[in-house]
Amino acid sequence: MSDKICNSLWRASSPAAPVLAPLEGRVDVEVVIVGAGFTGLSAALHLAKFGISVAVIEAQEVGFGGSGRNVGLANAGVWLEPDQLDNAIGTEAGSIMYKALAAAPEFVYGLIKEYDIQCEPVRNGTLHAGVGKSGLAQLQRRCEQMQKRGAPVQLLDAAEAQVRIGSSKFNSALFDPRAGTIQPLAYARGLAHAALKEGAKLFDQSPVSKIEPADNGWVLHTEKGQVHAEKVMLATNAYSEFGVKEQARKFVPIFYSQLATKPLSEAQLASILPNKEGVWDTCTVMSSFRLDQQGRLVFGGMGGEGSVLSNWATQRVTELFPILSKVQWDYCWTGKIAYSEDHLPHCQQLEKGLFSVAGYSGRGIGPGTVVGAELAEWLSGRRESLSIPTTVLRDISFRELKRLFYEVGAHTYHIGQQSHALD
Repeated sequence: MSDKICNSLWRASSPAAPVLAPLEGRVDVEVVIVGAGFTGLSAALHLAKFGISVAVIEAQEVGFGGSGRNVGLANAGVWLEPDQLDNAIGTEAGSIMYKALAAAPEFVYGLIKEYDIQCEPVRNGTLHAGVGKSGLAQLQRRCEQMQKRGAPVQLLDAAEAQVRIGSSKFNSALFDPRAGTIQPLAYARGLAHAALKEGAKLFDQSPVSKIEPADNGWVLHTEKGQVHAEKVMLATNAYSEFGVKEQARKFVPIFYSQLATKPLSEAQLASILPNKEGVWDTCTVMSSFRLDQQGRLVFGGMGGEGSVLSNWATQRVTELFPILSKVQWDYCWTGKIAYSEDHLPHCQQLEKGLFSVAGYSGRGIGPGTVVGAELAEWLSGRRESLSIPTTVLRDISFRELKRLFYEVGAHTYHIGQQSHALD
């Protein structure tokens, strides 16, 4: 499986990251965060605003993990239907979490405006596109449950959905005007610039080799330095390597790949997503698509890079959009999603002063940003609890088999869809 970002559209089109240096020598702070993604950077930014000394240690570079590789849909809420959320964690806790994450796009776009983050923000909503009878039924449930909780969502019929998407292959779409799209790596880099502006310390190319208790807190070791802190937050999500490998056992890593076309013509852009919404479908093996600021179609699907996925993507895109008679891919890259057993993010207190947050299950932009800010309030004593569960998770049994199940399932689906198209 490739985990490359060298052929990533987001890297090619993102403004420069802040110039950072590896950690050297000793640094003393109140809070240290491992991982410079949405959660870690949001937490650092807000801790620094509160006057709390904070350092972020990143093993690679800002946005190296899922934060710099994802689709770029700034959605409200989590994957679960609202009633499923209530059933999973209880009605009261479900209501608290739902309200907090329903406001996530507003929070994200507010930060973008406050810090003038250049990340191609487009807030024209998103479309959850229905496929088949089961897909329509799912969207009907979601719409009813979300409207019951005050969400301004609208269920579009086949005719309107097809016009909005530019494809005849969908029978419905759930439109959420609160949401939108961003350039995710540019957003992560923008959060890093903002955190530095507020006084946070950021170090890259500094993988953690060991975390151990120390007087009045913890000490984190890297190759050339160490950080002493009262509290530690592990915010590595699906990229739990180096000194935090044991956290990887709490989640199933799923590969998700994306491809980007050459810029589309004016005629093609007038037909395909004319309002620039982001889209994902109801298929079991989900795919997603959107446009970037240069008019490229960005298409994603479960599975790692390879000819099977790219051939399926080409075939699927031409099925969805016959106006694209010849698809040419300029970019292709892969990332990992951390799937928790209940498809919800969790913050675990592993030991006193040592915390870990992960499990966004592919919905990281809004929730990651909100949870990061909540963590800053929580760790600084400004709030009593988080809106996400704080259960200590057990290791997932047969984790590797479950990863293979998802991967083989996606691979088989892609081959099957190609074979079906040839019949």
